[in-house]
Amino acid sequence: MEKRYSYEELLSIVAELRSDHGCPWDKAQTHESMIKCLREESEEVIQAIENNDDENLCEELGDVLLQVLMHSQIAAEDKRFTIEDVVDMLAKKLVRRHPHVFGDQKALTPEEGLASWEAVKRQEKEGRIS
Repeated sequence: MEKRYSYEELLSIVAELRSDHGCPWDKAQTHESMIKCLREESEEVIQAIENNDDENLCEELGDVLLQVLMHSQIAAEDKRFTIEDVVDMLAKKLVRRHPHVFGDQKALTPEEGLASWEAVKRQEKEGRIS
């Protein structure tokens, strides 16, 4: 059976790519230099969805995840934020913007769920929720 890597192992691989003895290309990347890659990988995800190609979608989602991990690794090296900060911020946002799931509000249709999300987002932007 082929080895399956864990999330933690993936984080270690990305850190190794950026280490002193890692890949010269990966080490040279910056947030700015990776913009083109992020755009291209995002477009490839869209194409896989439009082509109903699950195998390619799985691969391309991995490529987008690599972009997230690389940006997070670059930020961690600069002591700005970590992937754990990204995960925590996303989890908090998802809970906060879904009071109809994690709170006492109700949303019975997709439209009501979206309206709830948008209402919380609007309040956040107005500075009433943080």
